[in-house]
Amino acid sequence: MDDTTVKSPIAPSQSRPTLPKVPSNFFRDSCPMPNDSRSLSEFDSQLAEVALDPKRRIEVLHALLGEPACRQMGIYPIPDGFKLSVVIPVYNEERWIREIVRRVREVPIPKEVILIDDCSKDGTRKILEDEISKLPDCKVVYHEVNQGKGAGLRTGFKHATGDVVIVQDADLEYDPAEYPRLLQPIIEGKADVVFGSRFIGDNHRVLYYWHYVANKALTTLSNFFTNLNLTDMETCYKVFRREVIQGINLKSNRFGFEPEVTAKMAKKRDPSWRIYEIPISYSGRTYEEGKKIGLKDAFNALYCIVRYWLKD
Repeated sequence: MDDTTVKSPIAPSQSRPTLPKVPSNFFRDSCPMPNDSRSLSEFDSQLAEVALDPKRRIEVLHALLGEPACRQMGIYPIPDGFKLSVVIPVYNEERWIREIVRRVREVPIPKEVILIDDCSKDGTRKILEDEISKLPDCKVVYHEVNQGKGAGLRTGFKHATGDVVIVQDADLEYDPAEYPRLLQPIIEGKADVVFGSRFIGDNHRVLYYWHYVANKALTTLSNFFTNLNLTDMETCYKVFRREVIQGINLKSNRFGFEPEVTAKMAKKRDPSWRIYEIPISYSGRTYEEGKKIGLKDAFNALYCIVRYWLKD
């Protein structure tokens, strides 16, 4: 892993971006309420223009709802020049890969999408080569030998050039529409790392009880060693300032990435990295739908929790 420090406009001491003062007549003047068929057509046209301009859209919502309500919903201005790196490890996701890329690209945040194909054996690689690699904001990297999620993420982190890096699974269990809320603590200068928690108040699909028990047990054990009070250490959604994740020497090849990166973040001192949790929704899938993590990975996570706390 490259230990070179990369300067980012999202620095810990930077104050959060603010919206300009919106005059009280802003919405009336921008989008006058219709009173006849002609003005209705004009109103629709002006609304369409506002919808296509992210900054103007935020200004209108700010005028309608007020800043406190907008901040609670993750509606805030993105700093000029900001770029997000979305890192997606991929293995045998022929069924879902087009849709997850579509959803990621639809998020109205400047971004690059980095996909790492971990030697897929189904039709995933052909889709990546023939379709997704040709998209202007997507970059595809290929592993010639299957190595695991952790190895795919290491490759993706090396290629990231954005100010902030987020991990995205290649299935539909996690919703990219939640990126703005996950990025908010970092953009506002309050956090260096953000975990998206499935267990603190948002909706989720009801599935396997023993998976839930295992997740809670592993998170509790991880917290015991790290002295963090996380609720969901095993979550996919982990967001980092780029210099944070590129400054960590990661080694795990499979799902041990989760406890390893958590332990190494918790060890950081002078100054320590500020970690936040944000509630996220979760639509888990069954093994018939392609879920890959299993009992073997739970025992490996247990090993990694102890190993990476005691020794790098």
